[in-house]
Amino acid sequence: MHEEELEDEIHRMYNEGSGAKALDSRTFTQAIKNLNLHKPVEIGPAQTVADAVKLMQQNKVGCVLVTEGGKMVGIFTERDILTRVFGKKDIEKLKVKDVMTAKPEAFEHEDSIAYVLNAMTVGGYRHVPVVDEKGKPVAVLSVKDIMSFIIEHFPEEVLNLPPEPIRKTEQREGA
Repeated sequence: MHEEELEDEIHRMYNEGSGAKALDSRTFTQAIKNLNLHKPVEIGPAQTVADAVKLMQQNKVGCVLVTEGGKMVGIFTERDILTRVFGKKDIEKLKVKDVMTAKPEAFEHEDSIAYVLNAMTVGGYRHVPVVDEKGKPVAVLSVKDIMSFIIEHFPEEVLNLPPEPIRKTEQREGA
């Protein structure tokens, strides 16, 4: 395809459409129970950081909830690994309780998407726990889950993009 044809196709793609598919404030007042929530992966506070990392790798998750007696006492995330663990001598002996984020902000099923999204933005959280009325962890909500929710509102615009991006990067980022 010639460059001019590609530009015409991209122009049509971005200028076509009904314009009626806008997210509005009502969309974000929905409860987070309407999102695709994931069961939490849990670990005890006395277990080692090595155990936590293995659990995260096995379950392909970015965090584990630290629980004791069925109640959440903390969260251990990829960020904790980078900021509190990296460079420590022996992760085989280092306990999760020594490097976890204790008493993280938690949310309930009825909290609105806007409320949780605001807390994630202000707090810089990528993962937040969802608990029941007794404080028992029932789910984890991630930024990716919220992005998936938004994409569901614009499937044609996101999923029908050209197979190759207009701008190409020389190498993939390290994430």
